[in-house]
Amino acid sequence: MKKPNLLIDISNSWTKVGLGQGSTVRKAATVETPHLSAALLRKWINTHQPGHIIVASVVPAKTVMIRSNFPAEHLSFLSNSLKLPIRIRYPKPETIGADRLANSVAAAELYLLPAVVIDFGTAVTFDIISTRREYLGGVIAPGLNAMTDYLHEKTALLPRIKLRRPRRSIAKSTVEAMQVGAITGYRGLIREILLSIRKELKTRKLTVIATGGHAALIARTMPEVSCVNPLLTLQGLQFTRLYQLSLP
Repeated sequence: MKKPNLLIDISNSWTKVGLGQGSTVRKAATVETPHLSAALLRKWINTHQPGHIIVASVVPAKTVMIRSNFPAEHLSFLSNSLKLPIRIRYPKPETIGADRLANSVAAAELYLLPAVVIDFGTAVTFDIISTRREYLGGVIAPGLNAMTDYLHEKTALLPRIKLRRPRRSIAKSTVEAMQVGAITGYRGLIREILLSIRKELKTRKLTVIATGGHAALIARTMPEVSCVNPLLTLQGLQFTRLYQLSLP
């Protein structure tokens, strides 16, 4: 049996690790990104004995750490400079985050196009893939935690809250009022951006895939969202590696 690929998605808050064999991806570990170290990476390598490591990183310091500690012949970083199974129609492709490229690759491989990927991370990003498997661009908005933390940090009386689905729309406490504003208000933001994208694409059929930390909380009950896929970024890394191996 071929050795699995070690798939590493390094975002600002969390690092997710997966194992990929063929078109199958399974999650192996999650760690807060500030705690990601060379020693931890070596532990994963020793445990899983991967044939190749492919990384999507949006944290330059962690990218440097990995490049400095591990041999380049068994390591690749996802970027626009790699040959990808999608085309990029974007003025400055080098500015597209690696995680967004991975999400777009997975969407093109797994779902009916055109598609929009909504990634609920530290920021929430929207990435649009055309019926021609072209990356067209996207949208970036503040993440849900950023919005609620800002209210707590910039006001004297509003607390830091745990995000959970509100029971009603007319709140009976400050915490509940903030939860309604965050969850219900955020769904309104998602709907309005999707409406604008749909109009610009001039299409009635649009696959909307949600991923990231708050995808289930925000998107699972929204009829505009086709599915929630927590493994999407890791799947994109695996499909990119398979594509690289298929090239002559």
